[in-house]
Amino acid sequence: MYPKIAAIQMCSSENLDENLQTAHRLIGEAAELGAKLIALPEMFPLITDKSDLRLQARESFGQGKIQDFLAHTAQQYGVWLVGGTVPILNQQGDKVRAACLVYNELGVCVARYDKIHLFDVVLSATESYRESDSIEAGENSVVVETPFGRLGLAVCYDVRFPELFNELFKKGAEIIVLPSAFTVKTGEAHWHLLTRARAVDTFCYLLAPAQSGVHASGRKTYGHSVIINPWGSIIAECTAEKSDFICAEVNLDELYRVRQAIPIRDYK
Repeated sequence: MYPKIAAIQMCSSENLDENLQTAHRLIGEAAELGAKLIALPEMFPLITDKSDLRLQARESFGQGKIQDFLAHTAQQYGVWLVGGTVPILNQQGDKVRAACLVYNELGVCVARYDKIHLFDVVLSATESYRESDSIEAGENSVVVETPFGRLGLAVCYDVRFPELFNELFKKGAEIIVLPSAFTVKTGEAHWHLLTRARAVDTFCYLLAPAQSGVHASGRKTYGHSVIINPWGSIIAECTAEKSDFICAEVNLDELYRVRQAIPIRDYK
């Protein structure tokens, strides 16, 4: 038996409590099926364009409703839990960090990655995004030891920057988690292409939980949460436009057979 990992797909609303309830239910269902490493999507606690709701959701690192939820849920189900992104106050307090937090089965936060590449784009005359207006970019790549393999952390727009994934590979990553909230336009064009490419770039498993559906703000996200093996094959995918989850096994023997057959690490 190989360890099982899971990606949670959500259509997060403007109601924080409702989103936490949905996440709790899906985590419990994935745990019942044997998943030991479970990842939530980007912005799982809240998606809104209302500044007052965004401000209310901010937390100091190490304390707050969202972080308490992640710690307690990981401990309750005895799983490692990747908390998508959590809005963590920066030192000045005028912006937040989009922090991807990892909790072990005891409910202890063992790693934090702050999203480095912020989504500042103009997709059309009517659709544009500027994450840098409210989010402060992170600086450091993160890989953490887990019982299932060395886990590298990235978030959504990071997937377009292969140099970050190469850095995770050099730090020993074997599984890379990519909590996301892709737009429909970019998702239809690039989601599968980019996620499969980053798995092949690094010969890692890629665990990519995503937001899916129409949100209260009117924003629509692409979904299609995926788990991809080191050969670049999609071994699980959430094709329905709804809150759900997918599971797959991680076989590190397979990973190292691929890396031995095509030894990209040997090149400088």
